[in-house]
Amino acid sequence: MTVNAAWNIWNFRKSLVEALLADGHRVTVLAPPDETAAKLAALGCDVRPLAMSVKGLNPLEDLRLERRFAKALRDHAPDVVLSYTIKNNIFGAPAARAAGVPFVPNVTGLGTAFLSGRVLEQVSVQLYRRAFGPLPQVFFQNADDRDLFVNYRIVREEQTRLLPGSGIDLVQFAPVPMPDAADPPVFLMIARLLRDKGVIEFVEAARIIKAHNPAARFQLLGALGSENRTAIDAAMVEGWVNEGIVEYLGTTDDVRPFIAAASCVVLPSYREGAPRTLIEAAAMARPVIATDVPGCRAVLERDVSGFLCEARSSASLAEALGRFLALTPDARAAMGRAGHDKMAREFDQALVIQAYRETIAALTRRRSV
Repeated sequence: MTVNAAWNIWNFRKSLVEALLADGHRVTVLAPPDETAAKLAALGCDVRPLAMSVKGLNPLEDLRLERRFAKALRDHAPDVVLSYTIKNNIFGAPAARAAGVPFVPNVTGLGTAFLSGRVLEQVSVQLYRRAFGPLPQVFFQNADDRDLFVNYRIVREEQTRLLPGSGIDLVQFAPVPMPDAADPPVFLMIARLLRDKGVIEFVEAARIIKAHNPAARFQLLGALGSENRTAIDAAMVEGWVNEGIVEYLGTTDDVRPFIAAASCVVLPSYREGAPRTLIEAAAMARPVIATDVPGCRAVLERDVSGFLCEARSSASLAEALGRFLALTPDARAAMGRAGHDKMAREFDQALVIQAYRETIAALTRRRSV
């Protein structure tokens, strides 16, 4: 399994890792190491470091990354590679093809490349075509991304398979009662603090709402200092906190207490694969508000389990927040229950694990024939 940060495997694929180990597979994680590497090793994984830059496209550095992939595959000779995140998918696939190793990428999102202008988008399309064209199967986390790749002739439709994100553990993320209706409403945004996640719009919408409802609380939970071109700096966040617009909660290893304390979870992102935070919130029976963009709109049922708003529009987001505030306590609770029911029907992690089991079995059979 390869990804651009070991925490990604720990946070989003832990259940898959445990299932593969229980099936008797040996699992090697190839990723830049971090504090979760020891946790993955304790599960039974062989964790191997991968040097890589997650920012931008540098042809020389990316060529070196592809060579590092090739060396790792020669050294470890895996039966199958499961890949996540953009650079691992794009530069791992050619290395695996050269080594004759089946490679299964998961398109967890398109990143800033498809949001940053025509030139960078065209470069990305060419890289994806080179990587994905010959592959037997490519997983997608929403139909919009799948259709985009098919329309751009990056993949053929028969190569693709849809997954419900990384799935959700419905026992770990069980429904909890809504906060006391007498308490001020709490809007929680869980995300890395990036402009592309809609953090600026969240803050501007908070200003609009607090002008008429000063008791409403707006919370940001997520990491600062990300290696991303759209990262928001700590000074800006400190200014918002000092202004009294938002509360910055830092980071956590367990989002559940924060979701339980929230009235509604908000994600005004510009584009997503399958937003884990909204899936977790809905599983815990929290109403959600998100942008009407690929990834986000697949997670909620419009006006039933949450509200959709326009991307890059603080006014539209504020309108959706106002609609939520106008709901009765019973209507808010019903919206949360509808979200949980949708997660139980469509996003159970068992669906993801079974899809990977089937793919691994098919690819390893094909190699042994």
